[in-house]
Amino acid sequence: MKYDNILNIYKNKLKYFNYSENTIKIYLHYCSHFLIYQSIYPQHLTSKNFQDYLDNFEFKSISQQNQIISSIKFLYENILNKKYDKINFKRPRKEKILPKIIDGDYLLNQISKINNIKHKSIISLAYSTGMRVSEVINLKIQNIDSKRMLIYIKNSKGKKDRIVPLSNNLLLLLRKYFKEYKPKEYLFNGQNNLKYSTTSCNRLVKKYLGNKYHFHLLRHSCFTKLLENGTDLRIIQKIAGHSSIKTTEIYTHVSNKLLKTIKLPI
Repeated sequence: MKYDNILNIYKNKLKYFNYSENTIKIYLHYCSHFLIYQSIYPQHLTSKNFQDYLDNFEFKSISQQNQIISSIKFLYENILNKKYDKINFKRPRKEKILPKIIDGDYLLNQISKINNIKHKSIISLAYSTGMRVSEVINLKIQNIDSKRMLIYIKNSKGKKDRIVPLSNNLLLLLRKYFKEYKPKEYLFNGQNNLKYSTTSCNRLVKKYLGNKYHFHLLRHSCFTKLLENGTDLRIIQKIAGHSSIKTTEIYTHVSNKLLKTIKLPI
């Protein structure tokens, strides 16, 4: 392939700048699509090629638009070393979509019915701590501190570390799981790998909670429940690993319980 070499350089440069594995995968996909679409050698690309591509691409979402802009901007600026003052790399305004959640009582009821201790542990861990699916599958046994009742999340989104609290109920469940499955290195091993997969985690949610739900909703549900229980927003921000309190504040808009406490004027 005539683009293999430059895509290799592109990948290595992303690694050099410490981009996450997932971001590298997404950027490579869109960069490759862009190069194949142009069907000319990268050295011959002009600002017009980039601008026309952005102007005529039918984006499926604002999220995809941002990813495509970032991926080809990185190619233009960091690989081809061109000045991008002739290209409009301005990003669209973010959609203000409220996160969906799963009802807390329903969640607890469904979790109580799960007989498979491993499956129960995975879903319980995500709901109790608000950990992302990538954080759950990358959690190592050594990062669970039962003495201090803390879980250390290493190298998460944005290359940040953080700490989340470990409840006594969750600890007892994880100990029971550990005795039965005896995992190695990572808390949740896959059938043929040391790590459980993202796909398998999402299948568990659909199997035990319903097809309309996905794993990330456990995170949203956790923080909404913490807010309803009176947890300070700054503490939720710290547990969630949000850089800005504005990101955490969105949970104040999705809690039906909090809405019911409001005294309306009439």
